[in-house]
Amino acid sequence: MRTHRRTHRRSVRVEYLLPDEAAAAGQARKLTSEFLTRSRSRMARVDEEQIDDATLIVSELVANATEHGRGECRLRLQLSDERVTVEVYDGNPTPPRVRPLTAEGESGRGLAMVRCLAHRLDVTPLTGGGKRVRAILAI
Repeated sequence: MRTHRRTHRRSVRVEYLLPDEAAAAGQARKLTSEFLTRSRSRMARVDEEQIDDATLIVSELVANATEHGRGECRLRLQLSDERVTVEVYDGNPTPPRVRPLTAEGESGRGLAMVRCLAHRLDVTPLTGGGKRVRAILAI
C-alpha cells in the first residue's frame, strides 16, 4: 500500500474593498505594509525590501484599477512561506498594456516596473465582466 504525504502550506490572506478614487493607491500601500509587517511574525520572514516591492506593486495595480477600471476595486493579499501574492480586481475586462517607455512620458511605467519586480504577473478575465491582475513575489 502506498501512502501519500501531503505538505501543508501555511498562509494568511486578507481582502479589502477600496474606494474608486485616486487616494485608494495610498490607502492600499498602507494596508499592504501593515498586513505584511504584522503577518511576518507568524509566517515567512518577509524583509523590508520585499515589503517595499509588494507595496510598490500594490500601488501601481490599484492606481491602474481606479483610473481605468469600472466601479469598485478589490485588493487581496496572501502571504505564505514561499511567496506574497497580490491580486487586484476591477470591473473593466480590458487587460492592462505595457506601453513603450519614453523619456518624455509621464505615465505608463507602472506595469513595466511590476513586471520587473514580480516573479510572475498574469491577468485573468472574470465571469460576468472585469478582471483579476495577479502578481507573485517569491520570498
